[in-house]
Amino acid sequence: MKSDDVAEYLQGHPEFFEAHAQMLADLVIPHPYGGRTISLSERQMLTLRERVKELEKKLADLVEFAKENEALQSKVHDYTLALFGARDLYSQQEVTVRNLREIFSVPHAVIHLWKEQPPSTEVMAFADQHAKPICAHQALHDTQSWFGESGEHLRSFAYLPLRKGHDDQSFGLLVLASEDVQRFYPEMGTVFLQRIAETVSSALQTYL
Repeated sequence: MKSDDVAEYLQGHPEFFEAHAQMLADLVIPHPYGGRTISLSERQMLTLRERVKELEKKLADLVEFAKENEALQSKVHDYTLALFGARDLYSQQEVTVRNLREIFSVPHAVIHLWKEQPPSTEVMAFADQHAKPICAHQALHDTQSWFGESGEHLRSFAYLPLRKGHDDQSFGLLVLASEDVQRFYPEMGTVFLQRIAETVSSALQTYL
């Protein structure tokens, strides 16, 4: 009989343990971390301790994740307050980019509004087609030139289409970039990037 068959039998017949209670008390098994043997109850205690450690690790990870989220939410709040302190379109764009560096430590950011800087047909179509931010490891279409001499050194990008509410047509594009290839990557979550895009869009609508 194979060990799997024994395990399957015991799982299907729990009454076996009641009928052989003394055997369980006398049973000894190898210690998982040494050469000696221990009782079944001791092995169960070790298993429980290992599970407790695993749960403590998961809890610590969740707490850390919650702290990171709270810190990020606080930055989004500070960013929102800074945006609505601008008084004209020029200062609004300047505040948008500058505070991305100061609050979020984004090393490079540019904003293009179609009203002032009409983009290529490809860029406008790209912005219209994506309701949510897009992250990539290379510049999309002809946007690398937007960063001037720094463009050739950038290794990750986040594209935030700007639009009025649920309007299908975009009115601009905010692009974040970094020399760090892991700063923005295709699989990353974009919830907070979306909040930034919506906040910037709302702040700019007054001047468009």
